[in-house]
Amino acid sequence: MAKKNTRVDYKSAGVNIDAGNEAVERIKAAVHSTYTPAVLSELGGFGSFFDLSQITKDYINPVMVQSVDGVGTKIIIARLMNKYDTIGHDLVSACANDILVHGARPLTFLDYIANDRLHPEVVEDIVSGIAAACRETGIALVGGETAEMPDTYLPGENDLVGIVTGVVERNKIINGSAIEPGDVLIGIESSGLHTNGYSLARKLFFEIGKFNVNSHPDDLDSTVGETLLEPHINYTNLVMSLVSSNCNIHGVAHITGGGFIDNIPRILPKICAAEIQLGSWKMQPVFPLMQELGNLGSTEMYRTFNMGIGLVLVVPEVEIESLLSSIGKSGYQAWRLGGIIPGHRQIHLI
Repeated sequence: MAKKNTRVDYKSAGVNIDAGNEAVERIKAAVHSTYTPAVLSELGGFGSFFDLSQITKDYINPVMVQSVDGVGTKIIIARLMNKYDTIGHDLVSACANDILVHGARPLTFLDYIANDRLHPEVVEDIVSGIAAACRETGIALVGGETAEMPDTYLPGENDLVGIVTGVVERNKIINGSAIEPGDVLIGIESSGLHTNGYSLARKLFFEIGKFNVNSHPDDLDSTVGETLLEPHINYTNLVMSLVSSNCNIHGVAHITGGGFIDNIPRILPKICAAEIQLGSWKMQPVFPLMQELGNLGSTEMYRTFNMGIGLVLVVPEVEIESLLSSIGKSGYQAWRLGGIIPGHRQIHLI
């Protein structure tokens, strides 16, 4: 039984409301910098308001497309390096790429940041990264939630989740239904692991390889920590420019968790399979190093990591040269990876 004179409050239970208010004040300017004229609400309300009138003018039959994603255990690398200013870029990229594969333009973003103890300066760094990524692609950061949950999360840990909403003209939805044998696959470079495979990567580098984030193996161009924290590429501006120029794109796959083997089949018709010609693109050195550390087979590598390809386009043969040229002019490296053959949604690594 508690003593009669014992007094407790929310802070003594582990939740600091003052820290939450400080975090909100720290991020206001960054959030506001992403607002477009369509944003009708301010930070701090119960809900966000986004004016759809311009969409109804620009689209004949607009379809809303949404997705939710996180950054997985990549956030642990940010904690080990005490560097949180890029993980927000990862969050926006992971979410936005998942809807732009359908030809949808991302419009708004919501974030959820959870931790055991709220550190306003960490929240500020994370949200500043989110806001910067949103500004780069014309997305409005319209709201979010910061949850302080002691005993739920481990000390010092943060969990990030993002929700993106976009729009696409109904008759321009890219869903893979047009893919047919004879089409070719174009792979667009990744910047490294992006946001997937980090549980295995951490085991390979830190447990098996006995490296730490400051280690600099001869195979890598930078330290382990810098290599693993390299931000996920956001392909929104590139794909939107290709779509707006009426390129004939039959399908787009974001190479996330599941790698080549699980993600490309998601867009293939039931009567199609894909052949991938290994060695047809330039792979970052982190991937063969991880394979060597864990003595991993090709199947395990290609179903866990993106292997240096962040996005795959499926296009008719006649489109490949013009598309490769357009992608190159946009500043990205791209390669012909292989082609579509008759089959049943399998991936053949040749």
